[in-house]
Amino acid sequence: MAHEQIRQMTEFGFPSYSFDPGTGVASFEYALTGPAGDLRFAEEITFPLPAAAPDPATLSSFHRVLELLHLVAGVSYYKVAAPPRLVAPAPLSAAAVALIEAVYTKGLAEYAYRNQLSHVLELTLTVPDGVAATPEPVDTSDRRPLSAVGGGKDSIVSLEALRRAGFDPVPFSVNPNRVILSVNDASGLPALAARRRIDPQLFELNNAGGYNGHIPVTAINSLIAVATAVLHGLGPVVMSNERSASDPNLIWNGHEINHQWSKGVEAEALLRAALAAHAGLTEPYFSLLRSLSELHIAKLFAQFTGYDAVVTSCNAAFKLHGASDRWCGDCPKCRFVFLAMAPFMPRPRLAEIFGVDLFADPAQVPGYLELLGIDAHKPFECVGEVEESLVALGLLAEQEQWRDAPVVRALMAAVPESAWAAASRSDVLTPGGPHFVPPAYAKALTALG
Repeated sequence: MAHEQIRQMTEFGFPSYSFDPGTGVASFEYALTGPAGDLRFAEEITFPLPAAAPDPATLSSFHRVLELLHLVAGVSYYKVAAPPRLVAPAPLSAAAVALIEAVYTKGLAEYAYRNQLSHVLELTLTVPDGVAATPEPVDTSDRRPLSAVGGGKDSIVSLEALRRAGFDPVPFSVNPNRVILSVNDASGLPALAARRRIDPQLFELNNAGGYNGHIPVTAINSLIAVATAVLHGLGPVVMSNERSASDPNLIWNGHEINHQWSKGVEAEALLRAALAAHAGLTEPYFSLLRSLSELHIAKLFAQFTGYDAVVTSCNAAFKLHGASDRWCGDCPKCRFVFLAMAPFMPRPRLAEIFGVDLFADPAQVPGYLELLGIDAHKPFECVGEVEESLVALGLLAEQEQWRDAPVVRALMAAVPESAWAAASRSDVLTPGGPHFVPPAYAKALTALG
């Protein structure tokens, strides 16, 4: 189908989904409709199966989560054509509608901005008439948590905090790569994993001229995690999303554009409410690190030397082929994590973790100026707030091991005096802001000091 026909699609729908309890495979179908005909997609997610077959009540809750996952995972296919009409397959609660509409508008805001598709920011979900079923409440808060692992410092801090507090966490990931598998091995904890297979037709359509761009993948993976926890009789899914994930990159047409929207506190609140209303789960999901800044998390990570040889927060590194390649050394994520860790560990240790000393390379200066908010808006990446970068730089300027590094010297000279007024160390390194951490789990963070 030619790109002109792809972009003339008028409606996106969700024909059906199914689950095979024998194989653990959930199949989700999607449809784009337009004057030139329909485009159909089929995605598969393979869930790890528990040792014993789940009881009917567990399977009922699991299917209710799959219903939400079916709707949320559709963003991958909707974005090919971005039609103006989005149609749900069945009646939904107000909380479920609010989640889906936010995923397709705020979750796709960066995509809309880059493709200049302002109508995406105003999408509403058309829901069939009827009353959505009200499930019985299900409280799993006293069961073992499922702790999402992405391979970076944040999920390592959560995993170790939970373990130190006696919660016996189960590591979990979607499509684990060599980096995540190495982190799981370093933790010594038996892990669970799910596999997501995107319809290969999607990539063909992208090559044919379909729209493409960033999607709220954390929202998808979060629901895969919740479904896995329900299927295995586990407790809440524990994420490691920090305070600064809620900070937008810029404002466009009156809307906040946030690369990390699905990691932010608003997305967390919407997901929790939808899971309660649609699946009855009373404590399904929360971010343990929500009240902390990235800089604070880096400070906590510094005490866990056992992960130095495996930790990776670089997205580009996942595409590198060398077994020891974990950081590309030339992206916003690498630059920010190096900056965040530097004040809290010896310089040789940090250079060993990254395989390079970024502060010894003057070519890194332009990228750091972006992180400091001097030359551009905050990069479209999972990086901390400008204030955090300024506080980290100020700390480095006070340390003998860093103050004379070429990059640190150049950045200190480039930051205008007026910028330092916004760099409050107390604000950055003190927990604060809204969060959903249950009281029983609050001790996990205090256990780290």
